[in-house]
Amino acid sequence: MYDIQSIYRAVSVEDAISALQKDPSAVVIAGGSDVLIKIREGKLADSRLVSIHGLREELEGVTLLENGDIAVGPLTTFRGVTGSEIIQERVSVLGEATDLAGGPQLRAVGTIGGNVCNGVTSADSASTLMALDVRMHLRGPAGWRIVPISQWYQGVGKVDLGPAELLCRIVIPKENYDGWSGHYIKYAQRNAMDIATLGVSCLVRLSADKRICEDVRLAFGVAAPTPIRARTAEEGVRGLPVSEAAARLGSLALEDVSPRTSWRASREFRLQLIRELSGRALLEAARKGGAQL
Repeated sequence: MYDIQSIYRAVSVEDAISALQKDPSAVVIAGGSDVLIKIREGKLADSRLVSIHGLREELEGVTLLENGDIAVGPLTTFRGVTGSEIIQERVSVLGEATDLAGGPQLRAVGTIGGNVCNGVTSADSASTLMALDVRMHLRGPAGWRIVPISQWYQGVGKVDLGPAELLCRIVIPKENYDGWSGHYIKYAQRNAMDIATLGVSCLVRLSADKRICEDVRLAFGVAAPTPIRARTAEEGVRGLPVSEAAARLGSLALEDVSPRTSWRASREFRLQLIRELSGRALLEAARKGGAQL
């Protein structure tokens, strides 16, 4: 049973913002794959919901903007992100990540916006969005606001989403994907339909001869209370040959992370995963970029 007091179906973004202003304690629901579970577990019992599920025309889809940036609507499902030709051709690593979220049923209804707005560190899209250094475009009573994803996560389950604000676009700047190749690895206790024990996303920009890592971006989920970039590791391998960078990346990343022990894995096991999977992700990202390994 779902203990829901009321549900308001917004007919536009403006209408949703107005409804949230009138009822600040209301909860936004889109695909429902997170919110309905919390309601069923009693965490959001007797809740009042504002549904944005019907705002597909305004908030769904992947678009290539005139300046080369890519805009992803928050109501785009995981399946929609993975299947987008724009994503497949220009930033396939994001499609890889969303294709590993849950099972086929969840990927058909769960949205990328919900995945980042719930603030959990295990969100499958989060580490790749961190590595891509995306911009979150929010709209609220005061108008539009842009938040770099580096400032988005405020703590466990907390994001920089103000009262009556909605996430309306996730924008991937052209310079953050053009000329880069990437790879995402999800480690979980099962091969499918499981929450990540650790997620690692690595992007690399190779030299013209495909031998040197001109730049590297490395991001993790479940390596800290929030998704994080491993900036010490990134700086430590810039300019190195691919094989040397891969060998050093994981050890350097240990300076950036702070995983905890949970019932899924111990802190020590997560540290071992970080040390091992970082280099693997870099090697595969480089291979996709044309490196001969």
